[in-house]
Amino acid sequence: MTTSERLFALEAFGIKLGLENMRTLVGALGHPESTYPTLHVAGTNGKGSVCAMTERALRASGYRTGLYTSPHLDRIEERVAVDGVPVEPGLFEACAGHVLQAVDDALRDGRLPVTPTFFEVTTAIAFEAFHRAQVDVAVIEVGLGGRFDATNVIGPLACAITSIAFDHERHLGTTLAAIAAEKAGIAKHDTPLVVGDLLPEARSTIEAAAAAAGAPVIDSAEVVEHVRMDRGVATVSCRGYPPVRLALAGRHQVANAATAVRLLEVVEQEGLPVGADAIVTGLAEARWPARLEWLRCLDGDLLIDAAHNPAGAEALASYLEDAGVVPLPIAIAAMRDKDVTGMVRALARVASRFVATEVTHQRSLTADALAQLLRHLAPDTAVEVERDPQRAVARALAGHGRAVAAGSMYFVGPLRARLLESGAVSI
Repeated sequence: MTTSERLFALEAFGIKLGLENMRTLVGALGHPESTYPTLHVAGTNGKGSVCAMTERALRASGYRTGLYTSPHLDRIEERVAVDGVPVEPGLFEACAGHVLQAVDDALRDGRLPVTPTFFEVTTAIAFEAFHRAQVDVAVIEVGLGGRFDATNVIGPLACAITSIAFDHERHLGTTLAAIAAEKAGIAKHDTPLVVGDLLPEARSTIEAAAAAAGAPVIDSAEVVEHVRMDRGVATVSCRGYPPVRLALAGRHQVANAATAVRLLEVVEQEGLPVGADAIVTGLAEARWPARLEWLRCLDGDLLIDAAHNPAGAEALASYLEDAGVVPLPIAIAAMRDKDVTGMVRALARVASRFVATEVTHQRSLTADALAQLLRHLAPDTAVEVERDPQRAVARALAGHGRAVAAGSMYFVGPLRARLLESGAVSI
């Protein structure tokens, strides 16, 4: 079995929340995560965008950066980027081999009681890759929750929590307070915690958890002084900075930009100089593929977005309304363990018709089951079924020239890669 086959075989172990295995694993590796400063970002939605803005600003300041995000769109190396570029397969393979050897050794001598999960091993690979690449600073996105997430073994300069909404309830809880408590688990003593746009129930929970941990809370709410929307893209005036047109589309990115600004300001206070010009560059030049990203394809323009939960679907619908392009045909695929009902209710008001599709994944909702749900929730909207994702997109574009592909990352990620390979360009 190759190193890659061994790594992906670990997906069979599923999700296991807890830190003991991860602490043992990074200890066996000599703690690569402690050889560079880190920033830790959690949240239901927006954490990837904040990571992207923050990393771009740090790179503009002249730092050699690491960026760890999940899941990947098409290739696993996309999870581990150095200076804004996914690491080369050779480096990833070398680090994976090193980590898996450490796993074998620790299992053999009893330090590890059970085999680590795919995410635990992938996180360790990222830590090792950043160590070998000699990054100056790494931005680490939480995978799931926070308290028991594998990334929570780091000792960061600063942390951030972007938003709290319903997602992964089976693992994180069924109330906003319960979900917030899990995400607040990244709070650490004397480590500043920047909080984004939070509902009162979530905010009070996070503030209480931070106080118990001895983490000072930094509010990002008052950073933004003025916002102007133009075709779904915000130009933001933040306190102390010139107006900047955000690179990432959508009204929801205003709150993410505020969180990134405050996080970067805190980083500077913690001894890592950034500078106003670099912060503006981070907001103006961040790239976060497959999130409200337009692709010019042979058959027309396609908006792709990983709107995989109700809050994400609402952000997509709001963007389409702000951009003045509704209604549009929407090709959609979803995982059956997601709140698909909430997603559909948000998207129904901006859809001229739906094309239900599916992906090859054990958690995928079948196209037929999704179509049945769509017809029930949006009885006045036409629904078609096309099991092949690329043909589903072609059907959505047919006769219109502009459409949306939304839903699971397992749908939009590989779809984006195949479209780019066939000549599509990001616009």
